[in-house]
Amino acid sequence: MEQSERFVPPVVRPGTMAALDQPTLVASPDVLLRPFVSDDAHWVGVAFEDPEIQRWHRYRVAGDAAVAWVGQWAATWQDESNAGWAIASRAGGAPLGRLGLRGVDLSDGYAEISYWVLPAARGQGVATSAVTAARRWCFEALGLQRIEIAHSVHNPASCRVAMRAGFVLEGTRRNGLLHADGWHDMHVHARLSTDA
Repeated sequence: MEQSERFVPPVVRPGTMAALDQPTLVASPDVLLRPFVSDDAHWVGVAFEDPEIQRWHRYRVAGDAAVAWVGQWAATWQDESNAGWAIASRAGGAPLGRLGLRGVDLSDGYAEISYWVLPAARGQGVATSAVTAARRWCFEALGLQRIEIAHSVHNPASCRVAMRAGFVLEGTRRNGLLHADGWHDMHVHARLSTDA
């Protein structure tokens, strides 16, 4: 089937992301975002044993699944659909969490940010600084126009991160996501490249 022609040019030319090496981003004097490496599978598997991380996720990631989870990010970067970074300490590289870009759509200039932080790093601004660094890169280097964060209305910590990182609460997606304990309404936050 012949591909139809767009009336509107793409916001970001397809191939732009794949042509870039996935960067390491400095989030703060103490925190950076770096691409995942195979050695991260162990701590990712341990992280997914945390009850708070399990509460907001729908999949178990352990053992071989953790190896596959870590290994997927290079391929999703190349197909421009998703990206994953390990959030790590700048001093020594200790893992602190994970930040992802999901549902990347270069033609529409859109992506969604998701994140989690290990228990020992919570309450220290790690997630906020990581989201802020990723947001800046998405707008300034990649050229996206809109980024969203969606989280359960029962997750006030995630809501605080989104607000502190400058994402405006736009509304609630009713029954937006099925979790282990049932359907959750989801807050939707967004930031535009043109926001001050």
